[in-house]
Amino acid sequence: MDMLSGLLSGLPNFLIYFATSLIFVLVFKFIYVRVTPYDEWALIKDQKSVTAAVALGGAFLGYCLAIAGAAKNSVDIVDFAVWGIVAMVAQFIAFAIVRFLLLKELTERIENDELPAGIILAVVSVSIGVLNAACLTY
Repeated sequence: MDMLSGLLSGLPNFLIYFATSLIFVLVFKFIYVRVTPYDEWALIKDQKSVTAAVALGGAFLGYCLAIAGAAKNSVDIVDFAVWGIVAMVAQFIAFAIVRFLLLKELTERIENDELPAGIILAVVSVSIGVLNAACLTY
């Protein structure tokens, strides 16, 4: 019984961090789909664009990698929240880099379901997430 209570002693922190992570992901999704000039959900829902699904999936994965690193390395929930916001900004910067510097016709290519454009956006998003997570160590 002592072992079980010891294991469950971390449950409140788990719940706080996990709930905060889910809130961050929902906020990220809410903002991300408004920052992008195309409607990912409409393109995905109507099964019109595998490319939009790949690009959005990469953005989610990249962001989740970064907030996972923040959760693992944060000293408290406030520290985690600050780095969760930094990770979100980094993902928006990754999108801007691809859209304005690497692939200026990104919007049209995603709307036209050109998979290579979605793949490069997804890869950049995940790469930024991995780098962000790695940089969050103290």
